Amino acid sequence: MLYHLLYPLRVYFFGFNLFGYITFRAASAAIAALLFTFLIGPAILRWLRRREIGEEIREDGPQTHRLKAGTPTMGGLIILPAILIPVLLFARLNNIYILLMTGATLWMGGVGFLDDWLKAVKKYPKGLVGRYKLAGQITWGLIVGLTVTLSGDFSPLCWSTAVPFFKDLMINFGWFYIPMVIFVITATSNAVNLTDGLDGLAIGLVAIATLAWAGISYVSGHATLSHYLQIQYFRGSGELTVYCAALIGAALGFLWYNSHPASVFMGDTGALALGGAMGTMAVLLKKELLLPVVCGVFMAEALSVIVQVWSFKLRGKRVFKMAPIHHHYELLGWPEEKVVTRFWIVGILFALITLATFKVR
Repeated sequence: MLYHLLYPLRVYFFGFNLFGYITFRAASAAIAALLFTFLIGPAILRWLRRREIGEEIREDGPQTHRLKAGTPTMGGLIILPAILIPVLLFARLNNIYILLMTGATLWMGGVGFLDDWLKAVKKYPKGLVGRYKLAGQITWGLIVGLTVTLSGDFSPLCWSTAVPFFKDLMINFGWFYIPMVIFVITATSNAVNLTDGLDGLAIGLVAIATLAWAGISYVSGHATLSHYLQIQYFRGSGELTVYCAALIGAALGFLWYNSHPASVFMGDTGALALGGAMGTMAVLLKKELLLPVVCGVFMAEALSVIVQVWSFKLRGKRVFKMAPIHHHYELLGWPEEKVVTRFWIVGILFALITLATFKVR
């Protein structure tokens, strides 16, 4: 909004020329998002406590988690506006990438909110029935897939994805690309949701992964840098840097409340929205095959659940003491803070590997 209002006035005041720089608007969005969480966080926490919207702890979970029963959930209500308002203020609102990322945040946040509301307020034990939640994820994946396919902004690479470690190598999936988009977005949103089990774990990893996405989006949208690094140039994709910066600011702000011992949990409202956003980001930047590296810890968490379930069904034995895998390390005797810190370190390692792929080609 401010870009559209103030940048045209640069001929009257040179200071408005700053709004033409993505770096300035990204930094402004990050600061605004961080401050916004501090502004609205206490009010939302009071509202959640007043409505007694608290977390219910699994009976089969680690015993140490029993103390967390009743902690306010649906903290995504802090995260989502802290992302969207700075994006609306500092991003170019006629940019297809920003429109789709805003749509991903709202759509997947809405699915998560409905699930949280049914569990925490209506007291439905399982919240939103799994098939309806899956339908919401698939529908958004279908919308993104069709938009990328039919919009001229993504041609002639609309059905293609980049191969890591190779210069200008793209794989064309044809019409199979749309099912792949659906799978990527659904898998990523569920992976982040599964990771949200320890204080600060998921939101910290989201901030780390998004920092990598910010670098990718800025380079992909910069003609000179993309040519130098010999990666695909996507006109307008640099605007995603503003979205990423707002997400990082919102994540750090939410971590203020979510660090151990957590005052609030993000719930599905935040987890599905953030996971859906990162899956959508990978699709828009044509980095679907790089997603398992950027979001390596999230993928490991989801894979641990799949391995555990299939091992028990096929062999009657469990591979881990408990899945997702962060609970396995808790039951091994690691303190919660140590599990979170070490998973963050692994997340940073994956982010560095991701950025290295742009030079090792």
